[in-house]
Amino acid sequence: MNIYTRLKQDHEKQRDLCDKIKSTHSGSKNRANLWEELKVELEAHAAAEEQVFYSALMQKPDGTEEARHSVHEHQEMTKLITELDAMDQSTDVWEKKFKKLAHDVIHHVDEEEADIFPAARKVIATQKASDMVEAFNTRKPAEVERHA
Repeated sequence: MNIYTRLKQDHEKQRDLCDKIKSTHSGSKNRANLWEELKVELEAHAAAEEQVFYSALMQKPDGTEEARHSVHEHQEMTKLITELDAMDQSTDVWEKKFKKLAHDVIHHVDEEEADIFPAARKVIATQKASDMVEAFNTRKPAEVERHA
């Protein structure tokens, strides 16, 4: 396995959680639980991804711009998560803001998979991409613990 495959596994989970939340009823316990799971997943994934994958990509002149763009998108999503967390989940405003977050998440993971990963493959050695999986798998649980 390489880092691209590992990150795509998380992306699938994020897509699935976004879809599940969209289908919940306002104010339901299920929505609250799924939101908690998605929030931790997004924050832990972003932190571990930045520390392992994007830090390596930033070291490459041809990867810096892509890495900065993705980290900026992470920051924008974190702002939305913070706003959503402070809101009543049973309101239309929460649902609209969540739809914005879900759209941003899908856009971001699609962009990573279609644009960032192919660019990274050109500048990050195959062995390095494989080695990153262990570092990511070590870092992410620590981030889950921190964000839970």
